Amino acid sequence: MISATIPGFGELRIEHLVLDYNGTLAVDGRLLAGVRTRLRALARELELHVLTADTFGSVRRVLRGMPCRIVVLGAQHQDRAKRDYVRRLGAARCACIGNGRNDRLMLEAVRLGIAVLQAEGAAAQALVAADIVTPSILDALDLLRRPLRLTATLRS
Repeated sequence: MISATIPGFGELRIEHLVLDYNGTLAVDGRLLAGVRTRLRALARELELHVLTADTFGSVRRVLRGMPCRIVVLGAQHQDRAKRDYVRRLGAARCACIGNGRNDRLMLEAVRLGIAVLQAEGAAAQALVAADIVTPSILDALDLLRRPLRLTATLRS
């Protein structure tokens, strides 16, 4: 678990990290450099979940052996499927990272939503729904590895 008390934002007690795949962890179906190491480190403290439409059909192969649960979503209503998934986990105990329009509802629903703005871009709706926006997945994952960064960004 990752926990922090953030003035004006409140108590964080994060047990689950839910991640989008394409545009967030990967570009064109290929995992970005540095992601694997950071996910392994975070898996010592959090349960990791990857929710994806798997646009390039590569997620299971690329993440084979990684300490995460992979859920490939159907073509319809992905935004609601992601939101419903985090609600089943307990949204108050979840952090999510995503970039797409289909991530907006889960980013809005969870205790800590982080949007990333990388090569694929980010949907404006995802940016508005997030608590924090970072320029890369590595920066987003490092926020969770170093919770005082969260405090510095989110306090009022």
